[in-house]
Amino acid sequence: MATPASTQAAAELLAKLIAFDTTSAKSNLDLIDFVQAYLNAHGVTPTLVPDGDGKKACLLATIGEGEGGVGLSGHSDCVPVTGQSWTSDPFTLTERDGKLYGRGTCDMKGFVACVLASVPLFKSAPLTEPIHILISYDEEVGCLGVRPMIARLGRDLPRPRVVIVGEPSGMQVIDGHKGIDVFRTTVTGKEAHSSMPAIGVNAISAASKLVDEIDRMAAEIAQTENDPHFEPPYSTVMVAMMEGGTAPNIVPRNCDLLWQLRGLPGTKARDVSARLAAFAEEKLLPGMRAVAPDAGVETKTETAVPAFSAGPNSEAVSLAMTLTGANRASGVSYATEAGLFQDAGCPAVVCGPGDIEQAHAADEFVAVSQIESCLAFLARLTDRMSA
Repeated sequence: MATPASTQAAAELLAKLIAFDTTSAKSNLDLIDFVQAYLNAHGVTPTLVPDGDGKKACLLATIGEGEGGVGLSGHSDCVPVTGQSWTSDPFTLTERDGKLYGRGTCDMKGFVACVLASVPLFKSAPLTEPIHILISYDEEVGCLGVRPMIARLGRDLPRPRVVIVGEPSGMQVIDGHKGIDVFRTTVTGKEAHSSMPAIGVNAISAASKLVDEIDRMAAEIAQTENDPHFEPPYSTVMVAMMEGGTAPNIVPRNCDLLWQLRGLPGTKARDVSARLAAFAEEKLLPGMRAVAPDAGVETKTETAVPAFSAGPNSEAVSLAMTLTGANRASGVSYATEAGLFQDAGCPAVVCGPGDIEQAHAADEFVAVSQIESCLAFLARLTDRMSA
């Protein structure tokens, strides 16, 4: 078996990666420039896929020759640390008790560091097909950044035969995840003096009835769906944010709800937006428009990340199970870019270091043992792809 890259090399790269504050609202170009220079130093020339205003970019690098190959996919962005209580600097790698702390160590710069640390191994191996490194941006805000890169696969960029998405799974094989649909419902009422509420239409009161209906739909779905491959074994619907009103003495004219569906693959629950619109049309709007003809309830989709289901004969899942020694795969409730790759014709699987419970949290960490497992996984991949 090929000797895995050193844990120290991976940790040093991880330290450099997390030092870049790549919160999704900020540019990732400094990190991409670092990765590009690192790859160049190892004789690998990557291709960048910039966003529309040139403030962010994806990166794709290929090691080896030929068609197909295996893609190793990770995202460069991370979630904010605002309002969290960290016991160490989130952008300085800190090791304590066999754990590497820092924002993004788990989700998912730990995987990216392992892949980069393994580049010398990939370069030295007699690969029979290529290994592709894919790094995206804006995964945390709806898997937005990877889409332009995926659109070019098989056109002017190489198309991997399979893609391994290294989201934190404890190095377990994940063959399915729920999708995410995020909706914004805007309620428009009518302003009035708070001493005369009957001549106005209270948008917050109307929105609260929509919240009740969303909760009712969530409870119904929980009783009618049961897929034990996932936890919880049903699609979930919840309101995340509510904002409205101007002042205590004004009947509020506007209110916004931000809510989401995390739907099982193939779920019928994707009709929740239409069901809410029907509820509003039947139960709310007649009374609202009797006072204010211009009153309205409008729902728009903010983001949509497709559910992922690898299927029973997935080449990607079979490869990951061989490399990990697993005898079964699992489903998860968090979303990844795997569904986008799958929908684009690249069989995908999720397998990466870290525990999803640590992702997005204060004092986020990845265990050193997980880094070691990932490096061994990549060494076994190198063996399998070598002559």
